[in-house]
Amino acid sequence: MAHIFLDESGQFTKHNNEKYFVVASFIVGNPRRTEKKFRSWQRTKFPRKLRCQPEIKFSEIKIEDNLRLKTLKFIANLDVRIHYVYLLKKNIPMNYYRKEKLQSGHLYTNIIGEELEMYLPANDLEFRVFCDKRHLKGIKRSEFKEILKARLLPQMSSKSIVQIEIIDSEQNMNIQISDWIVGALARYLEGKELGNECYQILRNNLLGSGKELFKDIWDDKCLKQKSQPNG
Repeated sequence: MAHIFLDESGQFTKHNNEKYFVVASFIVGNPRRTEKKFRSWQRTKFPRKLRCQPEIKFSEIKIEDNLRLKTLKFIANLDVRIHYVYLLKKNIPMNYYRKEKLQSGHLYTNIIGEELEMYLPANDLEFRVFCDKRHLKGIKRSEFKEILKARLLPQMSSKSIVQIEIIDSEQNMNIQISDWIVGALARYLEGKELGNECYQILRNNLLGSGKELFKDIWDDKCLKQKSQPNG
């Protein structure tokens, strides 16, 4: 049985000087082990005032950078296997807009589908996916789950079962681990301080290079514009 935990970094329309929207996930065979070990790390290694918090994010300002990197190394040593996708916010295709309003629920669903397809083909007959709780504008949670199942099942064994669950990160340590992973990768993509160090820590856990979405669409558009005669 494959267990996949995923989270995202950034918003589609709120910039905050961030160019990218990033989704990262990890696959693990024994989620109880990673959950137990990360909870133990939090309760023994984090500052005393933070140890009882239900959730400590990668971006927590009360965490010093030295501890941030140590925690990331600890996560890398849990033998998590990582995939990630990302996109430049300015490259979001116009077909995700309706009357100039972004259909963020449909865009997010497609991005998650791209992320999960990176794990296929898979030998596991049961594929359990856990997503952090997020408002899906313009799409119901039931639709979100069914769209993803319909996208994944044709690429799997006829006996395969796909389960999609949306859960609160405060109640799941593995989702919190995915927050640390995606936060680190986003910092690398944004070229921020510690970004290269974060990437080097996670490099051996990556199942391949990150996949940039919609890049080809905009590359093709630029080429067509350049090939058109002036005037």
